[in-house]
Parts: sequence; C-alpha cells; structure tokens
Amino acid sequence: MTAAPLQPGTKAPLFKAKDQNGDVISLKDFAGKKVALFFYPHDNTPTCTDEACNLRDNYSLLKKAGIEVIGVSTDDEKSHKKFETKHQLPFTLIADPEMKIVEAYGVWGLKKFMGREFDGTHRTTFLIDEKGIIRHVIEKVKSKMHASQILDLFK
Repeated sequence: MTAAPLQPGTKAPLFKAKDQNGDVISLKDFAGKKVALFFYPHDNTPTCTDEACNLRDNYSLLKKAGIEVIGVSTDDEKSHKKFETKHQLPFTLIADPEMKIVEAYGVWGLKKFMGREFDGTHRTTFLIDEKGIIRHVIEKVKSKMHASQILDLFK
C-alpha cells in the first residue's frame, strides 16, 4: 500500500503515546499552539539525523515563531532517548512501535530504496494550527533545511 497522507484542512488525528522519557504525551497537550509534527523513518540514520539536527539548530527560531516541534517514528522510547541524548535534541520524540499514529496520518506504506521495496514511514511533516487543523503538509522534506521549510509555510 502506498502512503496517502492527510490533506490540509483536515482535523489532525488525536493520539496518546509515550515520548523518549516514557511520559504519555497527547496531541491535546498542545491545544492552542502551532505544531510541526514531523514523521521520520528511524532514529540515528543519516537523513533522519540531519533532519532532527537541523530542527535542533533552529529550535529557538521555531519557538520564537510559536511553533512546537514533535517528532514521531516507529522506534521505541529507549531508541528515542539515545537519539535525543546523542544529538542533544530539545523537542519531544513520540514512540509509535505499534504504528497507530503513522497509519492515522497516512504516512505508513510502500517505499522503494536502493532497488528494494518495503513498508515504512514516509518522511512527512504536518503543520497543525492552534485549532488542531492541518494547514500544510510537507512531503518533500529537505532534511538539512527543514526548519526553513516550516518557518516559510507557518507564518
């Protein structure tokens, strides 16, 4: 199955899941705030690390713009904790090993890489407004310039 992400204008699906500290986080916790919800394939892989570190390096600009950053992958909270610690990531990382959130947002599906086909998470970011509505979907994430993509769209 090919991934078909939710579209702008859609209500963002609510979720509850554990973060890198084992705390249960809900999208409701961010009600009234702008959220950049970024889905990435795996912790500590080259492109995912580039993306997370770009968001880390520009975190103060994102916060100044009133944007909360939340990462989601199918890795567990222990993997997320190692990723956070190794790269000094200042934002929440949601563990979705049961793939409930990636499926709800339509980012789980068939991928092709180096001649192989497999199911996995498609790198996608949803920009959610203060009312919980998806305003923008970034499917062509530029890992080393992702904060700029978010800031340009979320004005």
